Amino acid sequence: MQQYITNIHKTIPPSLMDVFTKEKRSAIMRAIKSKDTKEEVLLAKALWKRGHRYRKHDKSIFGTPDLSFKKYKIAVFVDGEFFHGKNWETVKSRLDSNKEYWITKIEKNRKRDVEVNEYLTSKGWTVLRFWSNDVKRKCYTTVRTIEKEIENACKKINYLQQDKCR
Repeated sequence: MQQYITNIHKTIPPSLMDVFTKEKRSAIMRAIKSKDTKEEVLLAKALWKRGHRYRKHDKSIFGTPDLSFKKYKIAVFVDGEFFHGKNWETVKSRLDSNKEYWITKIEKNRKRDVEVNEYLTSKGWTVLRFWSNDVKRKCYTTVRTIEKEIENACKKINYLQQDKCR
């Protein structure tokens, strides 16, 4: 039996919940960017202002991190909640249209995220993943987390090379 959402004025079947036509929804989904999202740019600018230099979308690093600090072997990813499956079990049950496609796609994304994390970690990299909404809401905390990892990496480099970092 189909579930219905009851509003004070009327009852709406789940298939009619989207306020956009299929064509409009498709256009909206196509316009979603895979790199240089608002949250990525916000984080990158905040780090740059604090004097940190990084590479954006460096294809020479497995998984093409959004930001990378090669000297410190730190890879930073800013993941969108929907496409990377935040609270996946809850969200999965709420999917309505094109359910099979989205489940397959998002589970593939999640699997790839794990593979990238494992590979980079095995090569001595520190992988930092942040949800885009966390970057937006807690940008300073996110920047401080990255800075702490840079400081830790700097200490390792100093210990190994007996040199000043930066």
